[in-house]
Amino acid sequence: MSAVRSVKLWSPDLAWEVRDNGEYIVWRNDPLGAYPDKINERLVHWAGVAPDRVWMADRQGRGPWREVTYAQALDKIRRIGQFLLDHGLSPDRPLLILSENSIEHALMALGAQHVGIPSAAVAPAYATSNDLGKLGDISNQITPGLVFAEDAAPMTRALAEVFADGTPFVAVSNLPAGRATCFTFDDVLATEPTSSVDRAFDAVGPDTVAKFLFTSGTTGSPKAVIQTQRMLCSNQEMVTDCYAYFRDEPPVVVDWAPWNHTASGNKVFNLVIYNGGTYYIDRGKPTPALIGQTIDNLREISPTWYFNVPAGYEMLIQAMNADETLRQNFFRDLKVLMYAGAGMAQHTWDDLLRLSEETLGHQLPLGTGLGSTETAPFSIYCTDQQPKPGNIGIPAQGITVKLVPIEDKFELRLKGPNVTPGYWRNAKLTADAFDEEGFYRIGDTVKFATAGDPSRGFYFDGRIAENFKLQTGTWVGVGLLRAQIVNQFSGLIRDAVITGENREELGALLVPFIPALRELVPGSHGLSDAEIMDHPNVRSKLAAKLAEHQRVATGSATRVMRVLLMREPLRFEKGEVTDKGSINQRAVLAHRKDLVEALYDDVAGVIKASRELAA
Repeated sequence: MSAVRSVKLWSPDLAWEVRDNGEYIVWRNDPLGAYPDKINERLVHWAGVAPDRVWMADRQGRGPWREVTYAQALDKIRRIGQFLLDHGLSPDRPLLILSENSIEHALMALGAQHVGIPSAAVAPAYATSNDLGKLGDISNQITPGLVFAEDAAPMTRALAEVFADGTPFVAVSNLPAGRATCFTFDDVLATEPTSSVDRAFDAVGPDTVAKFLFTSGTTGSPKAVIQTQRMLCSNQEMVTDCYAYFRDEPPVVVDWAPWNHTASGNKVFNLVIYNGGTYYIDRGKPTPALIGQTIDNLREISPTWYFNVPAGYEMLIQAMNADETLRQNFFRDLKVLMYAGAGMAQHTWDDLLRLSEETLGHQLPLGTGLGSTETAPFSIYCTDQQPKPGNIGIPAQGITVKLVPIEDKFELRLKGPNVTPGYWRNAKLTADAFDEEGFYRIGDTVKFATAGDPSRGFYFDGRIAENFKLQTGTWVGVGLLRAQIVNQFSGLIRDAVITGENREELGALLVPFIPALRELVPGSHGLSDAEIMDHPNVRSKLAAKLAEHQRVATGSATRVMRVLLMREPLRFEKGEVTDKGSINQRAVLAHRKDLVEALYDDVAGVIKASRELAA
C-alpha cells in the first residue's frame, strides 16, 4: 500500500466483552472530552477571539463570495432571536425553514437556537410538490410559529393551502402580496436585541431542544426526531476527537449537502462552528446539470476536509482528470476525504487515491462511517487506511455499541449522549426505538471486518427492514449486494434496487447513469435518454456486466439474474430518494410494483445474461 499523508487523527483505546448469548458490547476506554452546554457558546467564543474570521460564504454561479464573519454572525443572530421572541415562538411553536442552504437559512436557525427556540429545516421540494400532504403532516406535528423561505415565489401555493391560518412568514425575496404578517429578512435584522435575548440564551441547556430533523419511512408521515443541545455538542466533541487536526487548524469546508439532513445539517454545519472554521456553501449538486458549480467553487477554494457521495466523487474525478488547476487546488490543503450516502465503487476509491498521490506525492486518508438522524449523526468511523471501500470503522468516544447476533451478521444498537431522547409528540414510536437496556435500535446490520475483532472495524450489511427471503427461505442481505452491483457495473449505474422477495431468483431495478451510457454509443448527442437505454451497445455492455457479476456470486442470495433500467426518475415526494441521493429500497418497491412484475415477466427491456455467459 502506498504512503498515506500523516494527519492528526484519533488514537482510540477500544475495549469489548462477549456475552454468553453471543452479543458483543464494544466501547472506548478513552473518555469523551468536555463539551459545552449549547452550540452557540462556541460561536460566541469565536466571535470574541476571531471576530473578523469568515464564518460562512455563499455565492450564485461565478459571482463574488458573500461573506459573514463570526462577529457579524453573532450580531445578526441576536437580532433574529429577539424577533422570534417578540413573535411568541417556543418549543411548541418552533421555526419552520423551507429553504435551500444559504447564509440567511443558517442565521435564522442559529438565531432560534440562541434563545431556546427549535427550528426544523424541511426540503423545499415538500412545498413545491403537487402533493402537499407530507408538508401538511409536518406542520401538524410541530405546529410552527413562523415559516422562513429564502425565496417566497415557489411557496405561494403551500402558504395558501398548508399555512392558510396566517402563520407569520419571513422571506429574503418575493414576499406574497395580500398576506398579513409577512416580513422581509431585512425587517428581521432591523430588530434591536434587548436583555431578554441574553436571559433566553443563559436559560438554554443540554436538554433544550435545538431542532427537529425529519426522517421518512416507506409509507406514512415523516417523523420529527428531537435534536437536543447535548446531542449536538457531544457529537461535535466526538467529531473533533476523530479529526484531531481541527484543534490546531480551523476547518475549511466546501459543502453542497442539504441542511435538512443530519449529515450536513448537524455534522458539517456544526463542526465549522465548534472549531472556528469557514463554511463555503456550494450551490452545486452531484448531477450532470449542477456539478459545474461545484467544480467552479473547488477551483477557487481548497477545503481541508471534504465530504461527498460516491456519485459526486465520480464526477469530480472525471473533471480532475481533465483539469490540472482543479486537481491541484482541490488537494492542496486537503487532509481527509469522506464518502457516505451510498456504497463506493472500487474504481472510484482507486481513482481518488491515485489522484491524491499524483498531486501530493502520497495518498489521503479516505473513509466512511455510520450514523443516523437519531445519533446526531457521528457514531462510528474508520480512519485506518483500507485496500477497498466499505469498512465503517469503530465507535467514537462516549458511544457504546451492542451487537446482537442475527443469522451470520449482527444487529447494531447504540448508546451515548449523542442519541436522541425520542420523537416529538410520539411516545409509542419513542418507546419502540430502544431496547430493554436503553440502546437505540438503529435498524442496521453489520459484519466483522476480521471475525471476532471489533478493533478492525465492521462492514455495513444492510437495513433490517430491507432484507428479505427468497422462495427457498434463504436470507438476502440487500445493502451489501447493492454496493457490489454498483461496483461491478463500473460507473454505468448510480444505484440498484434489489428484488426477489418470495421469488425463485434475484433481480434488480437499475438507476442508470446516462452520461456513462452515452459514451457507449457513437454519435449519441442527438439521441434521447430512452434511445440510449435501448441501444444495442448499451444492452450488450450491461448484459456482459451482469454475466461478470453472476460468475463471481457465491450463491442464490448474492446472484442477480435479471435487471431492468429505470426510465422514470426516483420520486422525492414519494420517499423513494432523499435530496442527498440516498435511495429507500422499500419505498421504491412499494411504489413501483409494476416494474417488479415487468422484470419477472420478461417484458422488453429486461436484460438477462445467458446461462453460458454466467457459467
